[in-house]
Amino acid sequence: MILNLLSLILRRLKALRRNIKQRLRRWTKPDNQSLALNAILDLTRSKSELVLENALLRQQLIVLQRHAKRPTISWRDRALFVFIASKLPTWKTALMIVQPDTLLRWHRDLFRWVWRRKSARKAKKGREPLSEDTVALIKTMAKGNRTWGAERIRGELLKLGIKVAKSTIQRYINQVRSPVPTKQTWATFLRNHAKDIWAVDFLQTYDLFFRAIFVFVIIELGSRRLLHFGVTRSPSDAWVAQQLREATPFGQGPRFLIRDNDNKFGLAFDQVAKGTGIEVLTTPYQAPKANAICERFLGSVRRECLDFFLILNERHLHKIMKQYQAYFNEARPHQGINQRIPCRSGAAQLQQNTGTIIAHPVLGGLHHDYRRQPAAGGPSLPRAA
Repeated sequence: MILNLLSLILRRLKALRRNIKQRLRRWTKPDNQSLALNAILDLTRSKSELVLENALLRQQLIVLQRHAKRPTISWRDRALFVFIASKLPTWKTALMIVQPDTLLRWHRDLFRWVWRRKSARKAKKGREPLSEDTVALIKTMAKGNRTWGAERIRGELLKLGIKVAKSTIQRYINQVRSPVPTKQTWATFLRNHAKDIWAVDFLQTYDLFFRAIFVFVIIELGSRRLLHFGVTRSPSDAWVAQQLREATPFGQGPRFLIRDNDNKFGLAFDQVAKGTGIEVLTTPYQAPKANAICERFLGSVRRECLDFFLILNERHLHKIMKQYQAYFNEARPHQGINQRIPCRSGAAQLQQNTGTIIAHPVLGGLHHDYRRQPAAGGPSLPRAA
């Protein structure tokens, strides 16, 4: 009980002393309106406090004497204001050109700047930078060997007498290729086996009376050549199987054949493919990119041919497709094979640069095949295969 009473008395005394101190400080606050009173009050203050207040006021005068409509306060001035205010208890009463909150903000900015400098990591001397030849070799290995990781490339470099850290190799690998699984992707499979792969699909169009007609196509992926096509109004499993027989005479066919999950490809089609030694690859559901080359061809047929004709019947559509097949295989350059023509050899595609250029109309003038006619007495052009 006595201890609680003593504690209460001490708290009351501390509050009373704090209140008296605040009142005294408020009473002794300098008043710019009375010079005599300010001089008398200065006698009650310490010499160090007066010197600091004088320095703070003097620095503000230096700033105000600069010839400018609104004097600019430099970082040196701000640091000096903060330093003097940190030593002067009555710094708020001596501020004339800025607000106390502004000075506190300068103090926080200065505090952050100092600790940012102190916490900055000191520069350490690292490993010697790699030569440009070594960097180029690492990038070449990463591009040419998709299944190689950083450790595999590091071992290959050690075999050549080049020591490089694994982390350094990984950094350059990420610059030239995105992280991919080490197993073979679908795109890699198509690129490696394109010459042994055929792709089949259906194109649906309509005749003059809006009746559906189907075009069945077979594309060779390596050369982009249209190998075979068929036209019918009612495609069935037996009809599609017969089209595959006609495209593979004497058992000559590819190693792989890509098709989608259409019901038109039934048991008879798979049996014909199996009898010819063809392995049928079915694309996943809702994945047109798995048969992208054939899908691109069907788009070309629509944009370059069928969108400009009114189809009368099956015979008319077959005639148009026959003309487009000849143009597509023997005259049209293809971007996917570096602007080459599927059914022409490399020597035949590069014509001589002399002679008259003649335009041969295709599909009634919808397209043209431009060729040079040899000059008189000149060597004749090789014929298309």
